[in-house]
Amino acid sequence: MSEINRELNWAILGTGAIAHEMAEGLKKMGKVPYAVANRTYEKAVSFAEKYGVKTVYENVDDLFADENVDIIYISTPHNKHYPYMKKALESGKHILVEKAITLNSDELDAMIKLAESKNLVIAEAMTIWHMPIYKKIRGILESGELGKVQIMTVNFGSYKPYDMSNRFFNMELAGGVLLDIGVYALSMVRNFMSEAPDRVLSQWRPSPAGSDEQASIILMNKQDQMASVALSLHSKQPKRAIISCEKGYIEVMDYPRADKAVIVDAETGEKREITEGTTEDALYYELCDMEQAVKSGDTTSLQLSNSKDVMDIMTALRKEWGLKYQEEI
Repeated sequence: MSEINRELNWAILGTGAIAHEMAEGLKKMGKVPYAVANRTYEKAVSFAEKYGVKTVYENVDDLFADENVDIIYISTPHNKHYPYMKKALESGKHILVEKAITLNSDELDAMIKLAESKNLVIAEAMTIWHMPIYKKIRGILESGELGKVQIMTVNFGSYKPYDMSNRFFNMELAGGVLLDIGVYALSMVRNFMSEAPDRVLSQWRPSPAGSDEQASIILMNKQDQMASVALSLHSKQPKRAIISCEKGYIEVMDYPRADKAVIVDAETGEKREITEGTTEDALYYELCDMEQAVKSGDTTSLQLSNSKDVMDIMTALRKEWGLKYQEEI
């Protein structure tokens, strides 16, 4: 797995808005994407012209066959992740995959097994695993300064117009609140719970398309740490997380890409702000951690086990709700 002394070539699969941000992140690293592919060739050409990418594939499968590609960043809609991940790994490529990494746990388990068999790195492009502020918060919590994490409250609500053809709602595009924004909230919960929750209760409401539009979720683990999550695709909420401990609480606003937090003392009410990193560099941090993992063989920072825990929760919830996408294995 170690590729310490070699420059790594990145290829980008999919040219949506987040792919443009990834290209900017690579630019900050002093790199240009080696290649780009997209289902619509003209969009790939336009992307390549904008970022100085020299290799553009007319056929997506040509990307997997290119021996010069080391890492593929997959930013296609959720329902296309699994087939592209499988082809990439079978072709010997490391992969960084946009959230939600797969549609369900069976898909993710299969890809983890395949990656291990080929000694390749697989990771979810989840900003929460990589933002420096969370490394700082974990250090504070591990010091015992605030005592044990007791309960968390996490919200994420977007107002999306009722266009059922849009990927946010469209079942054919694996739309729904869990895979689109719930994955952030549940990742935030998992990031600061000492172990995965084993008790989960929920309520949900479908969109006119039948996808999950709104949900409230309560979680608890064997250490009696609890969390509540409120999600909506048609009702605006602040992206806010409260980590409540025995001796105080930590408030994080805009938590998917946070660069600051406020710590409030339980007895005095005294507030202090802590900062680390910058919101603008969120995807740069992902890229740096991925490259380091590929080069060193140490994948700890990628937190794939946490991604799996989150996927297990979402899979169990959708099974309970009776929601299944047509592409799911």
